[in-house]
Amino acid sequence: MYFAALLARTEEGWDASDTELDNVETLADLADVARGASVDDDTVLICIEQEGVWFGVVRVDDEDDPRIFVSSAAAAARSAYGEILLTDELLGREPRAAEDLDRLTDLDGTEEGEPEDDGAEPEAADDALPEGPVGDAELLADLGLSAEDVVLLSADEAMAQIAESLGCADVLEAVR
Repeated sequence: MYFAALLARTEEGWDASDTELDNVETLADLADVARGASVDDDTVLICIEQEGVWFGVVRVDDEDDPRIFVSSAAAAARSAYGEILLTDELLGREPRAAEDLDRLTDLDGTEEGEPEDDGAEPEAADDALPEGPVGDAELLADLGLSAEDVVLLSADEAMAQIAESLGCADVLEAVR
């Protein structure tokens, strides 16, 4: 089961709401959702969790690039929502070339998914993702959670612990 919450900082504290991600396909879409909820271009956090498996936090400040932390890249990669967060940049890999994408999506002219035989050796599995965390563990440091605290958050309790640190646990629990 998935749960996504949006935490927006306001003059009175933090406002929490659950957020629907059905129409979100990219990190840019997710950042737009966050910016749409921002009050006076202040900080917005989007927290996504797959119960007991993984969690991710996206921080959007004004027009800055989103900052991302994912508790387990390998687990998140098996999730449509996780794939949104696991950008090539976050994973430290080069963006895939167009011809690689064509091969993956069967748009290279081969029939019935047959691989194109170009005489080259098959590529090594460079898509192996770490079981552990990836991203910016410092993204909540100025809000009371050090990088070490963020890395040690459990997938079961991460959202509640983040909300408690921000002082909005009651507000988050009300929308849960």
